[in-house]
Amino acid sequence: MITPVILAGGTGSRLWPKSRAALPKQFLSLTSNRTMLQDTILRLPELNMNAPLLICNEDHRFLAAEQLRTANLPHSGIVLEPVGRNTAPAIAVAAMLATQNGDDPLLLVLAADHLISQHEKFAKAISHAQTLAAQDKLVTFGVVPTEPHTGYGYIKAGDEINEHGFEVAEFVEKPDAVTAQTYLDGKKHFWNSGMFLFKASVYLAELKTHNPDMFAACERSIADTELDLDFIRINKEAFEQCPDDSIDYAVMEKTKRACMVPLDAGWSDVGSWSSLWETHETKDANGNACIGDVMLEGVTNSYINSEQRLISVIGLDDIVVVETKDAVMVANRHKVQDIKSIVNKLKAQHRSEFEFHREVFRPWGSYDSIDNGQRYQVKRISVKPGEKLSVQMHHHRAEHWIVVSGTASVTIGEKTQLVTENESVYIPIGEVHALENPGKISLELIEVQSGSYLGEDDIVRFSDRYGRVK
Repeated sequence: MITPVILAGGTGSRLWPKSRAALPKQFLSLTSNRTMLQDTILRLPELNMNAPLLICNEDHRFLAAEQLRTANLPHSGIVLEPVGRNTAPAIAVAAMLATQNGDDPLLLVLAADHLISQHEKFAKAISHAQTLAAQDKLVTFGVVPTEPHTGYGYIKAGDEINEHGFEVAEFVEKPDAVTAQTYLDGKKHFWNSGMFLFKASVYLAELKTHNPDMFAACERSIADTELDLDFIRINKEAFEQCPDDSIDYAVMEKTKRACMVPLDAGWSDVGSWSSLWETHETKDANGNACIGDVMLEGVTNSYINSEQRLISVIGLDDIVVVETKDAVMVANRHKVQDIKSIVNKLKAQHRSEFEFHREVFRPWGSYDSIDNGQRYQVKRISVKPGEKLSVQMHHHRAEHWIVVSGTASVTIGEKTQLVTENESVYIPIGEVHALENPGKISLELIEVQSGSYLGEDDIVRFSDRYGRVK
């Protein structure tokens, strides 16, 4: 039986689609009316598999759980990475957890941010890979290239193993345009999909052989796992000591067990805004892919994505415009890979756009920082039915809550009261308080904070139903 391992980690700048909005792209509806995480799991039941094991960044834990809950998707656990250490350690932790009870499942390693349009062909490729994995091979999927793409790594096929699989001759870094064309013409090179199938025990044995330090750090990190609601927490100190490496570098390029199964199933990793233009199914007559409130005049072959305001573009060709709550990006469609340089500059300059996002998701709902200034901040808060914020207090700020819709149960000190639409309450500095939605519909309110310090770390929690108080 196959156990899918879904990699859904990663954080970064709002300008990069793998981490757009207050969340990475796997939690966004970039290609369908579902999130990419939901799409990844929903294509699996056709393949008769166990419930998937999800691995995600700790910061995204409640969002990941909410995506599974709203789509009624089963899972076998959500493993939280306390820090990012790339794919090889994440897969190692999954393999170790999967073999703890003496089992040795086949692990199907998938990224939660890929697009696969032809599910039947995908299922056939997995079936072909399953035969090889049963023979203790480490199978990767090589995507049949459709163009000389310079944004992907490549796998060169070696000797044929059977009618569906090849030895891996070599892994190749992203090529220049001329080299990519020779790869396409030669028909021996395939795009590196970053998807794998192998026995958990075989992967661990190869990792221990080729990267013993990583194996040992991962082993220590799961020695004292802790269950927290739907989540599996591993030891942070041990995991921090783990080398930061991809599965390709740590294992696949070194092992003699690597093999490849070709995949021709409408695959894209949607790794850039230009790839979203390529995969968009409803371009207009001028080749433009538009999302949101967009008005064009004399524009061709462009991707325009508006999140919350009107975007007007005039007389341009081959551009990408992305507007979010945090930032706006304008780029040549053929230069969007250079966004990494902007991300690095944001990081080097310690810009808030790299670390923080206006809209933040919590287990009880979300808040959106809609305005701020000297000694004040305004947030729009949404609380799901039946949910409650922690019992807390602040040393440096007072708060006004104005209910816009729904009903709030508000506790201030020893007093609890119901506050309904168009009513408000005031919470003085230092007063213990709590907010709950006792109703059946979402509670929406405006919070006005005022004081000398308005940081999120000015919260003293006394009790919390989501385990945020030790």
